[in-house]
Amino acid sequence: MSYLVVGVLLFAVVHFIPSMAPGTKASWLGKMGESGYKGTFSLLLLASFALMIVGWRGAQPSSIYVPMLALREPAMGLLVIAVGFLVVGSRNSRLRQWVRHPQLTGLLLWAVAHLLLNGDSRSITLFGGMAAWSFLEMLAISKREGAWLKSEVPTLTAELLTVVITMVAVAAIVWGHAYLSGVPVYANIS
Repeated sequence: MSYLVVGVLLFAVVHFIPSMAPGTKASWLGKMGESGYKGTFSLLLLASFALMIVGWRGAQPSSIYVPMLALREPAMGLLVIAVGFLVVGSRNSRLRQWVRHPQLTGLLLWAVAHLLLNGDSRSITLFGGMAAWSFLEMLAISKREGAWLKSEVPTLTAELLTVVITMVAVAAIVWGHAYLSGVPVYANIS
């Protein structure tokens, strides 16, 4: 479980540097340059993912609460919506007219949905940690950036492409979930 905790903390700390510690980022950029900064940032994030995966697979989960069966289908729907928000995070969308941080919102919804589906210690560590980080990151970025400048409204064709990308991403996640986490998606919805 310690690898999982360290992985979540490393992920959060690395992401908090640009939003909460701009002086540290500036110092890092001054010493390493743009490429060195981005390379080190990426390596630290890869290390955090590796720690989370190893920690997840190696942790012996203990039950903290029993998820409500009635929330399974809504949680699965929330996961599809979360993937849609994650896709919108890298594309222009009408959704950006109502949601300032679509990628972080998607991650928060993803984490909350997983907490509705899983009540064990490792799930609470991973998904609770990611939910807390994404919420705090949204607050920090909003404070740093000030007024919200909304993006242009895309064409209907661009929106339809966003929906197609979301559906392909959902299918890929359902297919690869067991390989990454060791738990098939269907184990939680049967």
